[in-house]
Amino acid sequence: MLGGQSLDQGSVTAMTVFFPLDTARLRLQVDEKRKSKTTHMVLLEIIKEEGLLAPYRGWLPVISSLCCSNFVYFYTFNSLKAVWVKGQRSTTGKDLVVGFVAGVVNVLLTTPLWVVNTRLKLQGAKFRNEDIVPTNYKGIIDAFHQIIRDEGVLALWNGTFPSLLLVFNPAIQFMFYEGLKRQLLKKRVQLSSLDVFIIGAIAKAIATTATYPMQTVQSILRFGRHRLNPENRTLGSLRNVLYLLRQRVKRFGIMGLYKGLEAKLLQTVLTAALMFLVYEKLTAATFTIMGLKRAAHKH
Repeated sequence: MLGGQSLDQGSVTAMTVFFPLDTARLRLQVDEKRKSKTTHMVLLEIIKEEGLLAPYRGWLPVISSLCCSNFVYFYTFNSLKAVWVKGQRSTTGKDLVVGFVAGVVNVLLTTPLWVVNTRLKLQGAKFRNEDIVPTNYKGIIDAFHQIIRDEGVLALWNGTFPSLLLVFNPAIQFMFYEGLKRQLLKKRVQLSSLDVFIIGAIAKAIATTATYPMQTVQSILRFGRHRLNPENRTLGSLRNVLYLLRQRVKRFGIMGLYKGLEAKLLQTVLTAALMFLVYEKLTAATFTIMGLKRAAHKH
């Protein structure tokens, strides 16, 4: 599990370093009255209105959820793979199926954590949209308690439907990453860290852009503080998702679905590049250590 642990640290580091980008993205998605400006302009506005540390609001709940989520995903992925592959060489197809199942398990188990941290991250934000009902949670446990008390247990799974569709995101990314890697390996013996960086970035950018409208709907449903029509307040069903997508397009045109994409792309591309760099270096280091051990045994 060495790889999983280091990837975990890698994703926590990346999330911490690029956290303000995540803040900008979420604000643009949820607060539809906020003008779509460049990422640094949005961040400067947030700092000016809410203080220097505002871009880091909700960092701890997000990091906690990320660690749980990573653990659930890697544990499920590795267990399923061990059962299915049984020592044979794994194929991209098998990896994708296992990744997909691990993603679904992850969504079903960790959505309540993401609902809570989305709300904690947006608590105390100065919204342009007057329709948003403010929250006053004292922390993670209190947020769980208030949501269950006021909205019912099912509210903790708000946005599950778009989240399940977003399980395809890593699959799309992985597919492009592996494909690009194979093409490059035909031309050269091994990939440099820079190659890995570029491939990781391209793969992630394609996956993120393709699935971004779903991420917008997911954020709105998780936040759940908009005064929507009563019949549309239930779980993120297909009808709900289509309703939200239609509303966005009607009000802001197709580009309304992509508000905050710039911040998201910056964050995901930089994160993916950093993660793949860590992953590839780690794999190489592990093989080197194994090689040295073998050599030592021979002598």
